[in-house]
Amino acid sequence: MAKTAINRKPVTAAKNGSKTAKPSEKNGNEEFAVVELAKAEYKQRLKSQLESIKKTDKRLLREMLYQMVLGRRFEEKCAEVYRMGKIGGFCHLYIGQEAIAVGSMMALEPTDMVITSYRDHVQAMVKGMSPESVLAELYGKATGCVKGKGGSMHMFSKDLGFYGGHGIVGGQIGVGTGMAYAAKYKGTGQVTLCFFGEAAVNQGIFHESLNMAQLWKLPIVFICENNQYGMGTSQDRAMSTRNIARKADAFEMANEFVDGMDVMAVRDASIRAIERARKKNMPTLLEVRAYRYMGHSMSDPGNYRTREEIAKYQERDPIALFKQSLNDAKVLSEKDFTKLEKDAMDAVESAVKFAEESPLPLESELMTDVYA
Repeated sequence: MAKTAINRKPVTAAKNGSKTAKPSEKNGNEEFAVVELAKAEYKQRLKSQLESIKKTDKRLLREMLYQMVLGRRFEEKCAEVYRMGKIGGFCHLYIGQEAIAVGSMMALEPTDMVITSYRDHVQAMVKGMSPESVLAELYGKATGCVKGKGGSMHMFSKDLGFYGGHGIVGGQIGVGTGMAYAAKYKGTGQVTLCFFGEAAVNQGIFHESLNMAQLWKLPIVFICENNQYGMGTSQDRAMSTRNIARKADAFEMANEFVDGMDVMAVRDASIRAIERARKKNMPTLLEVRAYRYMGHSMSDPGNYRTREEIAKYQERDPIALFKQSLNDAKVLSEKDFTKLEKDAMDAVESAVKFAEESPLPLESELMTDVYA
C-alpha cells in the first residue's frame, strides 16, 4: 500500500480556540464556520511558515513574492482592459490563488512539465513565459505565445514545458497522466504537475487517471486548486465530501491537504510530492484549498457570495501574509517591497504597451498550426 502523505486532513477551527458557529446562529452560520476554518488553518501554519522561510534561500523567497505580486497586478490589468473591450472571449482570473502556482511550480526543475485548466495566465508566467507574450495572446496578437490563436484559455509553450490551458473541465487530467507515462517510458526523469479545479473531481476522467497513475507508478502530482466554487455552485452543494484529498485513498495514492493561502505550505507539500514522483515514480494528490476573489470569469457577477465572505478571506490574503512573514523574518523591508511592487507594475505596463503595439495575425496564418 502506498504511504499516505502527512497533513492531508483539514484542521478544525475548534482545535485552534476559534469560535465556531452554533446551530442556533443565523445570518449564514455555515458560511461563518467555513471562513473561520480558513482563518484557523492559516493560524496553525503561521509558525511552520516562518520555519520554512528560515530554511529557504532569501533570493528565492523574494522572487516568490515578486511572482505573486506580478500575477496579481497582471490579472488586475487583464480585468481593466477586458472591460475596455481589448480582450475578447472568456477570461478567467487567478486573483487570490497566486500562492498555489508560485508555491508548487517554483519547486520544479526547468525541464519538468505543467498542464492546467483555463485559469492559466499566472501559471504560464511562473513557468517562464513573459508577461508580454501572455498579454499579447490575450489581445489575439501575432506576438502572443500561440500567435493569437489560443486566447485566454490556451497558453502553451513547448520549449518551457507548459502544455496548456484547456477549456474542457477535467480534460487536461487524462492528458497530464499521458505526459507522465511518456516521461517514464522515455526515462527523461521529468515530473508532471497537473492542475485542475475541485469541480473537475466529479468527472470520470479524474478517477480513471488517478487509478492509472497509481497502477502504473507514474511521476505526476495532481493538484486540485480548490477555490470552493465550481462556477457559481459551492462545493457543499455539489460534492458529498469536502475532503477531496481523501478521494485518493480509493487508489492507495499518497495525498495531502494544503492551505492554499500559505505559499510556504504549498511549497513544502509540493517538494514532498515532486520528490516522491522523481525518486520513486509515485503519484500524489494535493488538495490545495484557496479562495478566488473574482467571479468564475469576467462575465460572472458573483451574486452567489456575500461581500462579507469575500472580505473575510481578503483579511488573510496570501500576498499580504507572505509579505508580513518575510518582514518578520528580516528578509524583506517595506522599502524593498515598494520597489518590488513598482517592478511588477512596470512589467505589466510594458506588457500592455507591447500587446497594444503588436500586429494582428496575417490572414494567411488562418489555417496554419490547425489540426483535425
